[in-house]
Amino acid sequence: MTPAELEAARDRLVPDVVAAGLRVLFCGINPGLMTAAIGHHFARPGNRFWPVLHASGFTPRLLKPSEQHELLTYGLGITNVVARASARADELTDEEYREGGRLLQEKVTRLRPRWLAVAGVTAYRVAFGDKRAAIGPQERTIGTTRIWALPNPSGLNAHWTLATMAEEFARLRATAYADGED
Repeated sequence: MTPAELEAARDRLVPDVVAAGLRVLFCGINPGLMTAAIGHHFARPGNRFWPVLHASGFTPRLLKPSEQHELLTYGLGITNVVARASARADELTDEEYREGGRLLQEKVTRLRPRWLAVAGVTAYRVAFGDKRAAIGPQERTIGTTRIWALPNPSGLNAHWTLATMAEEFARLRATAYADGED
């Protein structure tokens, strides 16, 4: 993909992969330019979302971004805190995060997933005004939906390896499936 093609994707929207009553609705920060250009979530090759999802047991095989709609068959979905695409998350303003958090609450209220899993604790902190939030389950709920802050799967997040990230995603999976329902 050329730099011009990537730049042309700036501010594009990537449709959510959602349905009512999901077990886990994963929430990215915002689409990157490659994701927006391709039209599939977490599409940049260095992003670890798809490998981590598989390594943590959420999916029985490694899905490609183009297979994102298969997530619905596993009771999973994807959305973003901020809908517009940018080259980097640091291009977003706090106001965009807060408005994204407000819109996300409306979406979660409407769709009622069991868990909202925000992949990026810093984005969660700003979007929901919770400066003390840490990775893991949050005290806040949206209606009956529980919230879990996950590490950002971007390749730029060097603090988390694929293995340690998969461990955290697996903690969420174990909790989300602890009730025994499918």
